[in-house]
Amino acid sequence: MPSVTTNKTSLPLVLIALFALLFPFQSCKEKHIKIADNLFKTTQNKLFNDLDDEAYVAVFKKELSTKKLKLSNEPVIEAYYKTNGYLPVFVMNHLANGDLDAISDYYSKANEHGIDPKLFHPEELKTLVAKLHNVNDIKTPDEAYHIIAQLELLTASTLIKYSNTLQFGVVNPKKIYSRYFAATKRPDSTSMKMVFTEASTKTYLDSIQPKNPQYLALQKAYLSGDSLAGLSAEETKRYLLVNMERLRWRNKPFESKYVYVNIPDYRLDVFEDGKSVLNMKVCVGQGRNMAMQNSLAKYDDTCTTDKPFPRETPQLNSLIHSVDVNPVWNIPQSIATKEIIVEAARDKFYLSNKNIDVYKDGNLVDNPEDIDWSKITKDNLDYDFKQRPGEDNSLGKIKFLFKNKSSVYLHDTPAKSAFRKAMRAVSHGCVRLGDPQALAKNLFGEGEGFDTIVKDMAADNPDPTNISLPKRTPIYITYVTCWADDTGALQYRQDVYGLDIVLYAHLQRFLTK
Repeated sequence: MPSVTTNKTSLPLVLIALFALLFPFQSCKEKHIKIADNLFKTTQNKLFNDLDDEAYVAVFKKELSTKKLKLSNEPVIEAYYKTNGYLPVFVMNHLANGDLDAISDYYSKANEHGIDPKLFHPEELKTLVAKLHNVNDIKTPDEAYHIIAQLELLTASTLIKYSNTLQFGVVNPKKIYSRYFAATKRPDSTSMKMVFTEASTKTYLDSIQPKNPQYLALQKAYLSGDSLAGLSAEETKRYLLVNMERLRWRNKPFESKYVYVNIPDYRLDVFEDGKSVLNMKVCVGQGRNMAMQNSLAKYDDTCTTDKPFPRETPQLNSLIHSVDVNPVWNIPQSIATKEIIVEAARDKFYLSNKNIDVYKDGNLVDNPEDIDWSKITKDNLDYDFKQRPGEDNSLGKIKFLFKNKSSVYLHDTPAKSAFRKAMRAVSHGCVRLGDPQALAKNLFGEGEGFDTIVKDMAADNPDPTNISLPKRTPIYITYVTCWADDTGALQYRQDVYGLDIVLYAHLQRFLTK
């Protein structure tokens, strides 16, 4: 009897043990057939039935380690696959729907953007995809693992690179320009990882093609091969290429209303809801290439690195927050040493005639004409200079203030003759306005604020007044040398700062050969 009892008790234990062994085996079996099941359904290649996920992952990790230095944005790629079990998401999710075939077609058309298709290896991608589809091209599971891993990494790397190129540009402007202070979004890990999660890669690639009308106008001209008036075909192409790249940068205004200054066009516009509601001539800072000694057609190699002339107006974006009516001009030391003390040495009454006060240690100097300015240099200049409000004040009757690292602003000027010139790169770096009161009226609107501005600007014995805008207005100071005007005709301007040359030099290795 005891032996019978023992047998009855042990039978359930044996069954439990068998189930315990069976379930892990089945779970493990399921775990290791994801790739095999997916590829067999897609290609009907029986060889793929023998694939094992863990064996593939081992090969993939080795492939990843070997190609790390050749992958674009490798840290993002490695982090994604590590988080997702190293499985081939592109091969498993996009081989069956034809997206992997379509990707190489998009890459092959990169030259429509002026970009060299070879950067994205379309032919290599096509070859690897074709091997997975051809039942005779792969002989062993190990060969399959290597081809899948190579295709997966090539797709991830090139898709991120292509996506970044079209959505953010090839070149980071902050890395090539020393006076570029415009907020410009660059690709980050979040934007780059999007390529892994899109349901349809083809739909995604369609969505990132540039659709800006300005871009499409320049692209059409680039593809047509027509020349801009007065330029050779090659110089035209270069103008279009550098400005298409600028249009890919994520630095464009997004507000419904903003002030827009284009340096090489010497013009200011106020845009509202996409339309210019006010425009005027401006004068900008003097540049390194004002005599056009260098151009995109022919330039010295020393021009390929950004070396700004000290008075060039920077590229930036900010918010106009207030105006100074009848401003006091706090004369910068650079101007004081190069101009003010030089003129004072020639004419001891220059300072009083120009309403310039002289300060030492914060105290007003009573008789600056008694100072021997010929003995003052930048090394022993212990004086500060301020120009009082008035008709001769270099800032004119009003200046528009916005925070920036370069201490520049928009302002009026008593020197009106410069606005009659075609080339208006004449200032020390600030932007002189052709019609400052019109800008004030636009920004303040009719009412007490604008009425005060008009009254104070007309005052005979003016006192400085600061008036805050009712609503801060974005300002964008930029540099664009080619664009389509309202009629669709292409306009271009001379590269007065040589910034086109710098950009073209950095673009060359990415361009269609």
